[in-house]
Amino acid sequence: MAFANPHWRTIKDDAPALVVVTGADAYISPSWYATKAEHGRVVPTWNYSAVHFTGLVSVRRAPEWLEETVTTLTDHHEGRREEPWRVADAPESFVAQQLKAVVGIEFSITGVEAKAKRSQNRSAEDRSGVIAGLLAEPGADSRMLASQMQADLDR
Repeated sequence: MAFANPHWRTIKDDAPALVVVTGADAYISPSWYATKAEHGRVVPTWNYSAVHFTGLVSVRRAPEWLEETVTTLTDHHEGRREEPWRVADAPESFVAQQLKAVVGIEFSITGVEAKAKRSQNRSAEDRSGVIAGLLAEPGADSRMLASQMQADLDR
């Protein structure tokens, strides 16, 4: 987090915290269900996935901790590149200056809750209709959700 962001100053070490990570989500039209033609007893819904992490949060300002964490994150994201950039590619004095502008936030996970609502309560025909409907919608979330639902069907 940026040092200039005052939010980090409100965090007390080992305070309880919640981190919510969401996946693709989209509106599901009842017109996509095959059963709409059969009996009409269908309603709109929303498909989504989310993970809630509970844990303890602490602020980290130690330069060694920040450099190790930034290096680990950089290596992770640069690792798939043909010529990955490394923190060590920048001058040490520049890295030290940049690290003064950030605050580390460490989150120790104590619990995980996950939910995926992807029309799994519907028939294969209804789910196929939803997949086709999502693929016709604009936006990456709709395509991602359709792909996840197709994988669910293929299992």
